[in-house]
Amino acid sequence: MISTDGAVLPRTLAAALAVRADDPVRTVVAGGTDLMVGVNAGRLRPSSWLSLRRVPELQRIERHGSSLFVGACVTFARIERELVDTAPALAAAARTVGSVQIRNAATIGGNLSTASPAGDSLPVLACYHAEVEVASVRGTRIVPIGEFLVGPKRTDLGADELVVGVHLRRTTGEQAFAKVGPRAAMVIARCSLAARVDRTTGDAGVGIGAVAPCALAVPAAAEILASGGSVDDFVAAVVSAAAPIDDLRAPAAYRHHALAVLARRMHGWLQ
Repeated sequence: MISTDGAVLPRTLAAALAVRADDPVRTVVAGGTDLMVGVNAGRLRPSSWLSLRRVPELQRIERHGSSLFVGACVTFARIERELVDTAPALAAAARTVGSVQIRNAATIGGNLSTASPAGDSLPVLACYHAEVEVASVRGTRIVPIGEFLVGPKRTDLGADELVVGVHLRRTTGEQAFAKVGPRAAMVIARCSLAARVDRTTGDAGVGIGAVAPCALAVPAAAEILASGGSVDDFVAAVVSAAAPIDDLRAPAAYRHHALAVLARRMHGWLQ
C-alpha cells in the first residue's frame, strides 16, 4: 500500500476495504471525472483520498459461459473496445461518454457510485437486468441494479462498502443505445434509452435514463418488444414509465417528447 499527501493507494481489494472500514468518510476516487469537477470548481475540498486505480481485482473483465463480469475500475475506453461483441449496447453507451480523454479515465464503478439519473451506462445496465457486486470487510453482497439505484445520486451502498463490479447475463439478439443532448458528442443526456430483444428466445429488456429520479428498467416495454407488439404500444409504454422534471438542461415536456422520438426510432432499429 502506498500513502502520500493524504492519499492511500492500496494494491489489493482487501487492503482497500480495510481502509474504507477504518475511515468511511475518506473520499473514494477511481477515474475522478465527476469528483474533479467539484474540486476544480471549489465546491469540494477532500482532505484524504482512497484511490482504487491500482487494485487489480477491480480491473477485471471476465466471461464465464453466459455470464459477464465488469470490474468497477474498468474504464469506458476499455468497454468501448473490448465489449463491442459481448455487450454491444453497453459498448455503444461507452462511446458517448465525454471525450476520448474522459473515457480513458472514467469507470463504470464511478458511474454506478455517482448514480446520476443521466449516467450513460445506467439505463443499459437496467436493460440488461444487471447485478452490482459490493463488498466490505463484513463480506460481499449482490444487489440488483433496480435496488442499488435508489434516487438522484443515491445508492444502496453502505458507508463501509465499495463497488466491486457488475454482473451481466450475456444475451443474443439486437441491442441499441441512444441519447438526446444539445449536441452530438461530449454531452450530458437529456434523455436516454437502451433496449435489447432476442426474438428467438423471447428475451428482452428496456432501460431509460435522465427522465426519472434514477435510471430504471421498463418491463412493460420489454414485453411489447418480445411479443412483436406495435411501435405505438412500445412508445406509450416507454413514455409512461418516465417522470421527468424541469431543470437547467431541459423542461419535462421536452424530455417526454424526445424520449418518444427515441423509442419510435429504437423500435425500428430492433426489428
